[in-house]
Amino acid sequence: MNDLDTLRYPVGRMERLKAPLDAAARAPYIDVIEQAPAVFRGLVAGLTDQQLDTRYRPGGWTIRQVIHHVPDSHLNAYVRMKLAATEDAPTVKTYEEGLWAELPEAKSAPIAMSLDLLDALHRRWVAFLRALPDAEFRRDFTHPEWKRVSIEESVTMYAWHCRHHAAHIRQGLGIA
Repeated sequence: MNDLDTLRYPVGRMERLKAPLDAAARAPYIDVIEQAPAVFRGLVAGLTDQQLDTRYRPGGWTIRQVIHHVPDSHLNAYVRMKLAATEDAPTVKTYEEGLWAELPEAKSAPIAMSLDLLDALHRRWVAFLRALPDAEFRRDFTHPEWKRVSIEESVTMYAWHCRHHAAHIRQGLGIA
């Protein structure tokens, strides 16, 4: 990776799942999703508005935008998984995350509301995932860019997403 890629992908690029996982191999990914709200809350606790408005890399989002982005993204992921669990390979919609991050509330609103949303969403999401029968993790949705994505693969993608944006915040704050 070049320097910009290292700044953009501090935990590495997301890799697609290559083989099915059993429940034990899937559990650490669900644990990451479960712990993410506390991780994000801990990273931004006590930050000033000036710190929240710090970009994690040149040309990147501010820490505030990242905090608002995560529940936006995870709401979409949760809905996609629920659709996959209840419909036959539904086609899901993408969303313009870059444009969402430029909306006024994403650029200036207090982060507490997004942290609270993330807490509630992740509690519900983890309850859904932990109660889902093993075979149901193979159900999938069709994404315009990613094509067929199983619930299981989506879990690994969003565990990566949690680590990815936590690393962005650390980067913006200058901590390892």
